[in-house]
Amino acid sequence: MLIATAFVLMMTVPALALFYGGMSRSKSVLNMMMMSYIAAAIVGILYVAVGWSMGFGGEGTFFADPTELLWLDGVTTDSYIYVMFQMTFAIITVALISGAVADRMKFAAWVVFVPLWALLAYFPLAHMVFSCTEDSLICGRIGAQDYAGGTAVHINAGMAALVLVILLGKRVGFGKEAIRPHNLTLTMLGAGLLWMGWYGFNVGSIVFGGETEEDNIAQFFSETGRTFANTTLATMAAILGWLLIEFLLHKKATSLGAASGIVAGLVAITPAAGAVDIEGAVAIGAIAGAVCAWAVGLKFKLGYDDSLDVVGVHLVGGIIGTVLIGVFSTSDGAGGVDGLFYGGGVGSLGDQALGALVAIAFSGVVTLVIGLAIKYTIGLRLSEEDEVEGIDFVAHGESAYDIHTSGGGSSSVLAAKTAPVTEGANA
Repeated sequence: MLIATAFVLMMTVPALALFYGGMSRSKSVLNMMMMSYIAAAIVGILYVAVGWSMGFGGEGTFFADPTELLWLDGVTTDSYIYVMFQMTFAIITVALISGAVADRMKFAAWVVFVPLWALLAYFPLAHMVFSCTEDSLICGRIGAQDYAGGTAVHINAGMAALVLVILLGKRVGFGKEAIRPHNLTLTMLGAGLLWMGWYGFNVGSIVFGGETEEDNIAQFFSETGRTFANTTLATMAAILGWLLIEFLLHKKATSLGAASGIVAGLVAITPAAGAVDIEGAVAIGAIAGAVCAWAVGLKFKLGYDDSLDVVGVHLVGGIIGTVLIGVFSTSDGAGGVDGLFYGGGVGSLGDQALGALVAIAFSGVVTLVIGLAIKYTIGLRLSEEDEVEGIDFVAHGESAYDIHTSGGGSSSVLAAKTAPVTEGANA
């Protein structure tokens, strides 16, 4: 669990930061990466302060009594590893949203949005999914399966991304000029690190239910083997599915498509990792890769500017993985339920669809309230002039690539203000 927790933290810093940073324009790459790092800092402390209490401190349909277990009061240190593991889930869920708002959301607005959304959207939905009691909504009342976060993480973040981009509006030049990734090498590296980290995400999500130590050992070998294999094979299938659709639509098979396919497959198998067999995992991965490859183009047809395809990958992929559990789950899986293709009828399919709809509605409403509150107080969006100049310099006083200074110079605006003027130095 220590290794799994470290892997999931790595998924945000640096994996997601690299993945999103490479897809951004050169004038906003530092801001894009900073959004992941600041999310980790804020959400991590907030989770220990109140997030664990709201998610796991007691029973309740939406969240536990938030006054219980504040700052882990009453939680013994032998439980800290599991607390840290769940903390990393909260961190990456919030950080995922940042890719949708690249180039144009005020950094100050993001710093305000992060804790509000974690408190009002993620912690309650995590309780509905992961604190699996009879009283918790999605897991208990509805009975929907979600092994590692298709609803609480990916649908939640993807729906929040959609609401925010609608509130923000389109980037300057969107739909009129090409807005290309500035460094696909970073994106490919980030995608590979995400894939590696996802083994902590999925395989580490095992919940032991045996009556004896021998039962738990047997579950460990059986269930972790399944989740590890399913995570691997679904991701491979998604790469192929994405590239196939890309080739059919554009006659190209791109590195960005392969990297995006990796993430689409990982997203889709997240809720289903313990529920399906390897054939189901391959099917879910291939379907997610193909459908998400098509879905990322909807932003041009429907007119919403999802900068780095968070909606097309995480919302769509999360829905696919969550709903298809009702088709491909097997009775020997973690949920013990046969899906439609295994003679289980439509019951599980209905539960999964309802669980996805609840997550969409909850996240959408909460994000809209938070987004409007920020928009009409401090403001959500940069001015057009600042957006054109680039948020890296406007918000952080830095440039990712300073090609005009001589060797050893700093690109920081603070350094530029304080450094002595040297006669003959490059301007």
